[in-house]
Amino acid sequence: MKNNYSQADRKYLKIFGARVRALRKQAGFSQEDFALEIGLDRTYMGGVERGERNLALLNIRKIAKGLGLKERDLF
Repeated sequence: MKNNYSQADRKYLKIFGARVRALRKQAGFSQEDFALEIGLDRTYMGGVERGERNLALLNIRKIAKGLGLKERDLF
């Protein structure tokens, strides 16, 4: 995916994505099952976890809720 993010922004997105992936796995979800559970596309979740997506606030809320966490716990 082509974007104009700075190197620092890309690093931040990758760190966030890795955190989401770790929490998802800890909760026992496959990527596909988790995406279905929270109403997001599996390919979108893959992009999040790879640090390719700059998430909208409402999607962060969906991810947190799906993991049984508060939004702040994702950071």
